[in-house]
Amino acid sequence: MRTGKHGLTTAAVTVVCAITVLAAPGTAFADPGPSSSPAPSSPAPSSSAGAPAATPGKDLEAVRKTLDKLYRAAASATEQYNAAEEKAEKQNAEIVELAKKIVKGQEKLDGLKERAGAAARAQYRTGGLPDGAKLVLSDDPEDFLDGTGRVIQGQRATKGLLGDLTRTQEDLKTYAADASARFKELEANRKAKATAQKKIEKQIAAAEKLESELETEEKERLARLEREAQAKAQTAWLDSGILEDLDTEATERGRKAVEYATAQLGKPYQWGAEGPTSYDCSGLTSQAWVWAGQTIPRTSQQQWKQLRHVDVEDMRPGDLIIYFDDASHVGMYVGDGSMVHAPRPGRSITVAGAGSMPILGVVRPDTAPEQASTPKG
Repeated sequence: MRTGKHGLTTAAVTVVCAITVLAAPGTAFADPGPSSSPAPSSPAPSSSAGAPAATPGKDLEAVRKTLDKLYRAAASATEQYNAAEEKAEKQNAEIVELAKKIVKGQEKLDGLKERAGAAARAQYRTGGLPDGAKLVLSDDPEDFLDGTGRVIQGQRATKGLLGDLTRTQEDLKTYAADASARFKELEANRKAKATAQKKIEKQIAAAEKLESELETEEKERLARLEREAQAKAQTAWLDSGILEDLDTEATERGRKAVEYATAQLGKPYQWGAEGPTSYDCSGLTSQAWVWAGQTIPRTSQQQWKQLRHVDVEDMRPGDLIIYFDDASHVGMYVGDGSMVHAPRPGRSITVAGAGSMPILGVVRPDTAPEQASTPKG
């Protein structure tokens, strides 16, 4: 990139304009449109997502498992989308700061060039002789001696001016290179978000299509099967004796986080949402802890990677329970073997058994000191 005034000023303006375009709502993604899967040409059972037909008996259990698989894939893609969104916001902020530095640096460079030009013009007006030569040719020795100090000062000032010019030009080159790199990263995250969005919508559309093919009675039985599967998992978890060790009280911030999360009960799940009217799973947990005064990572995967791990037996209200091997779901423990979470599309925020899904582990956002356990009576 050029280091001249026009080139760098144009670069800075380009940076700011590009930020405006990339950050504008709705500009990053085109509507992927309806699913490209062909509709069945006859009422014969068929599904582009590989789902079984909604038939009585054991096949309905297969439908439940397929729906669970589809929604889990959508949840995983949602966390990928959230991660790309979080990175894009950070990169946008970095580009804005770089743009400010470029503009400020260009202003400084313009001022330095003006000073250098003034010095050149002064030398021209005095016949082009350097200050040292004028002193040597002076008829007045006193003026010569007095002027020697001024010459040295002038030489130092000139050297400092040239040094400032060089450093400022180098800084501008660095800022421009950094801005270009951030733009490339931002574009990569834009594409990642678009890919994740298409995957989310494809999985949700397939699940909704499968559910829409069920009769009313089948939907009711499917809901019972879902509840039974969750209850079976929760019972097995409780039978392990886990509650006998869960006697740690919440901290003040933990209570605030739980208070926020439970206040959202009944609000709908919406992928990518962070409130206040809807949430996805990690949007709920991250915002609950922000409200409690603790900023935590946005996605369930990053919550799992970055927050302090604690044993399940040591968890306390406010801790986050991470589910599934890919850390694609998260809920907040609220005590008594229960957690609050935003389940999936088509469902609302609810309280469920903490062991109703496969637990990967537990993380603790709170950095407050441990409190004494309350003995069980």
